[in-house]
Amino acid sequence: MATPKLFLRPGHDKPVRRHHPWIFSGAVARIGGQPDDGDIVEVYSSQGEWLARGYLNRRSQIVVRLLTWDREEAIDESFWHRRIDRAVRARASLGLESVTDAYRLVFAESDWIPGLIVDRYADFLVLQCLTLGIERRKELLVRLLAERCRPAGIFERSDRDMREKEGLAPAEGVRWGVEPPDRLVIQEYGHRFRVDVRRGHKTGFYLDQRENRRRTASYLAGRRVLNAFSYTGAFAVWALAAGARHVVNLDSAADVLSEAAVNLTLNGYPESSFECVEGDAFRVLRAFRSSGRRFDAVILDPPKFAFSQAHLQRATRGYKDINLQALHLLEPGGILATFSCSGLVSADLFQKIVFAAAEDAGREVQILERLGQPPDHPIRLSFPEGEYLKGLICRVW
Repeated sequence: MATPKLFLRPGHDKPVRRHHPWIFSGAVARIGGQPDDGDIVEVYSSQGEWLARGYLNRRSQIVVRLLTWDREEAIDESFWHRRIDRAVRARASLGLESVTDAYRLVFAESDWIPGLIVDRYADFLVLQCLTLGIERRKELLVRLLAERCRPAGIFERSDRDMREKEGLAPAEGVRWGVEPPDRLVIQEYGHRFRVDVRRGHKTGFYLDQRENRRRTASYLAGRRVLNAFSYTGAFAVWALAAGARHVVNLDSAADVLSEAAVNLTLNGYPESSFECVEGDAFRVLRAFRSSGRRFDAVILDPPKFAFSQAHLQRATRGYKDINLQALHLLEPGGILATFSCSGLVSADLFQKIVFAAAEDAGREVQILERLGQPPDHPIRLSFPEGEYLKGLICRVW
């Protein structure tokens, strides 16, 4: 049976020719045949020139996610095997095993497997199937991952946000092997962390901040540190390991603060070395300022503020406000480590936001380091949307 054909509107072929993996609904002129959503389609220009092939979903704003630009490359089992193998071998070449047993194995479009995220946590893999095309092939991909990586188990954590846009319900459960324990314990440069892969943020832990935790910690010896949006306290563990005098973990969720305390104790730090504060960071930072409480370092690692262009202006205000409050709390010569994981907020815009906050706070600020994603979260040049994490380590006067 011939593969269905999708024809682009005139003038909409340039991104495809440049190997961008997304085709939006507005670029489509017509679809020949009667393909089901999730099927493979051949993509042609308005002049009838073959361009690429990928999988279809009319229910999504991204109608096609492209898989190959090689007309001779069939999308069969061997295709998925090659893509999985390439991603796994690329991670092996990074030497991550010498520093951690938790890292990203497959990063969706950035590894040429759009819609698939795979994270390793010790002996387990955690899987996210974010698109219909991947959902249709999930059993095959699970089998290939099991054969290639030989984990104790593969657990799916396909959350609601992305899948709703694809017309899919959330999915969770063991897909291969044994069920993971209630809390996995991973290690990162010798530090140990408990991870809840069922209910934790993302797939359980912020793997993408591994190197940023290490870089930030190098500035924290002897300092009183505020770790805002602390989650389960990974930055706090690194701070105390680097010789920080005291750390305040601030988060809105009591359960993650409890986990932060467990992680600090797990790594040998007494309760006198840290404090856990539950509350909204925007309000608590204002309260700290009103009471005259000051810090030698502030870490801001908030959740994603901008989920779409419609949220961008509000997100910009949020980032400015939280940085403004942090700047008010810092002693002269203090360290601000500030992050954004909103892909729609570029590194340039983020720097401008922090500058605007510094102006309003009346503080002089020096950038010491610019931070981003670790190499297990690579950025594909033809897919700049894969660059989402940015950070600044600053000295504040």
